[in-house]
Amino acid sequence: MKFLVDAQLPPLLKSWLIERGHDCVHALDLPQKDRTTDDEIIRIVAEQGLILISKDTDFLKLKLLLNKPEKLLLITTGNLRNADLAALFESNFESVMRLFQTFELVELGNSFVIGRNTTNTGT
Repeated sequence: MKFLVDAQLPPLLKSWLIERGHDCVHALDLPQKDRTTDDEIIRIVAEQGLILISKDTDFLKLKLLLNKPEKLLLITTGNLRNADLAALFESNFESVMRLFQTFELVELGNSFVIGRNTTNTGT
């Protein structure tokens, strides 16, 4: 899978994903770095087919209102030390990946991982 890690998450997360064989960019890799607008991030993830990883609830609002980005991993842990974030990913990432096979929004908290779809399928 391919990911874009938003600016408020550490570059360590990008390295962690790449070490496990995933394609990943961090917002700091983008031309505008941490000043990249939400609209530009949405455009990039759509064009490149990336899953956005973010703590920013503005992206949750965009997902719920406009179904953008297509896939969002929302981190709802509050502030964590980098080592604790890496440990959280280590113990939950397999579940996250499985959930993305069915769901377009996955939320990773301190003690849970949940998935949900936000689009109405008409049924």
